[in-house]
Amino acid sequence: MFVQGPVPGLRLLLVIIVSATLIVADYQFDRVTPIRSTLATGLTPVYWLGNAPYQFSDWVAGLFTTREDVKQENEDLKARLLILERRALKYAALASENNELRRLMNSSELLDDRVIVSEVVGVSPDPYSHEIVINKGRSDGLQVGQAILDAHGLMGQVVQTSQITSRVLLVSDSSHAVPVEVVRNGLRAILLGTGDSDTLDLVHVPDTADIREGDLLVSSGLGGRFPRGYPVAEVSLINKEPGEPFVAIRALPKAQLTQSRLVLVVFPPSSESPAESEANIDTPFYIPAYETAQEGQG
Repeated sequence: MFVQGPVPGLRLLLVIIVSATLIVADYQFDRVTPIRSTLATGLTPVYWLGNAPYQFSDWVAGLFTTREDVKQENEDLKARLLILERRALKYAALASENNELRRLMNSSELLDDRVIVSEVVGVSPDPYSHEIVINKGRSDGLQVGQAILDAHGLMGQVVQTSQITSRVLLVSDSSHAVPVEVVRNGLRAILLGTGDSDTLDLVHVPDTADIREGDLLVSSGLGGRFPRGYPVAEVSLINKEPGEPFVAIRALPKAQLTQSRLVLVVFPPSSESPAESEANIDTPFYIPAYETAQEGQG
């Protein structure tokens, strides 16, 4: 006896209704966040399995490492350690002098940001979404909005946390924006992601502004999202069109967005009030208005 199943059109209609309901619930009432967090925690073994080949290859390579290689690596590490110790002494002296000046100016001392080391365990398969997954989560104290660095510069910010992993939006994503300033003269602007991991756009810079190719852009700290002074990008191209009020500026990210495996998670200063911290965490730094302005100009 043949039993006819549900009509395909009815299935599609049900899927559309359920999807629309979930989208509205997530956007208006933020009801889907606990479900998404639970799913992210449940998918953690998948991230580990995806990272297993890399770990296994490292383990196999370690088995065949010769004594000479280990000795040479040890010597290189000692040399780097000496250089870093020398720099640490220099920075310690500068920090002490800076703190003394701040005390004389009746200003609070600026302490170094607290960080923890994390490892990249997953990458978003969506070519239009520049996101990675790291192996630190709420159990390690991570919260939405924290800045992520590698050894070269700012990589992005945490946009979702589960118990033991977190999702990070990279600065190259087209929905991401960073307030920056030029180190040479303090000129402030907004740096937008373009969807290309090798290119960022510096927007709304007047054609009379003093900016040059090779200028280093660091986070300005405006908005309270990203700590001040971290390298973000370097100006690579300046295009001035006659009659246009703004200059088209391209920049090259300092962070190795597609290569770094170890990253630093930056924690806000302990002196920040809970209200300020909560306010910053609840509002990830996206600036869709700039995208609309750019589309209008294009």
